[in-house]
Amino acid sequence: MSFIFRRLFGSSPSVAMEAAQKKAQQLIDDNAVMVFSKSYCPYCNNTKRILDGLNAKYKAIELNEEDDGDAIQNALHKMTNQRTVPNIFIGQVHIGGNSDFEAVVKNGKDGKKIGELLKEAGAL
Repeated sequence: MSFIFRRLFGSSPSVAMEAAQKKAQQLIDDNAVMVFSKSYCPYCNNTKRILDGLNAKYKAIELNEEDDGDAIQNALHKMTNQRTVPNIFIGQVHIGGNSDFEAVVKNGKDGKKIGELLKEAGAL
């Protein structure tokens, strides 16, 4: 019975994936800095701590606290080829995870220091 109900009224995996991709992309587009995180992840917490120390405006979404968190993480994997969190975007550009972000903080990216990147993105 539940199979028939799900078949008739549930959304297909491709519809759920498409919705998750749209949601993830909207979050990326709407925020100068977007961090897809999990509340218990020490690397995620480190990324947020660094951003706080830089006084950067950012949006963090805790995937483990979202009903569609798994679908968003799968969509991000499809979009970025990165399965892990944190999954960080600055100015709609994918940075990567915490170690990638730390490297950008230390060395910059594309000849720009982290402050310049955050300012250009509108996060400072």
